[in-house]
Amino acid sequence: MSIDDQIENRISKAKEGTIFFADDFGDIGSQSAIHTTLHRLEKRKVLSRVSHGIYAKPKVSELLNQEILPSAEEVALAIAKRDKAKLLPSGSYAQYALGMSTQIPLKLVYYTDGKARTIKVGNRTIQFRRTTPKNLALKSEVGRLVVQALRDIGKDKLTLQEEEKIISLLKKEDIKDLKHDIALAPQWIAEIMAKAL
Repeated sequence: MSIDDQIENRISKAKEGTIFFADDFGDIGSQSAIHTTLHRLEKRKVLSRVSHGIYAKPKVSELLNQEILPSAEEVALAIAKRDKAKLLPSGSYAQYALGMSTQIPLKLVYYTDGKARTIKVGNRTIQFRRTTPKNLALKSEVGRLVVQALRDIGKDKLTLQEEEKIISLLKKEDIKDLKHDIALAPQWIAEIMAKAL
């Protein structure tokens, strides 16, 4: 079986929208042979190029009858999974994820224990910034977002409405995880989070 056939065969078994990295095919052939094949498969529309070395199996919207590429968030998560790295959305994206802002940030910034880098996905940018293990040690999904969102908003700029929203979201989290996260949060944020207990 040729390299082209082996790669195409692997892609055909994946779900539409699956993200692939050039490295995923490292067992099939040399780096240059893989890149050449991926380029050919892109020309034949078997794959779509998302960013440098990142591809996706095309997914077509039946409603719009056009291809939908993976979102920047999906690409970031796929990179983290591949690199076995932890991710933590930064302030403005954390606010958006919590529903505190309707503004989708064009630049996604994630704190990570993986490699620091910047990747362009369509008109959006994903930036991975190194951070301390303590920042990544928070256990609850909402708690992690709350700490970043509040850091971004600032101690004296938080509205009562925003605080109430945060507390109601935190009340849905596991109490054990929440207590763990409160112990790691900066003092003023910990005091707000404690209101959810």
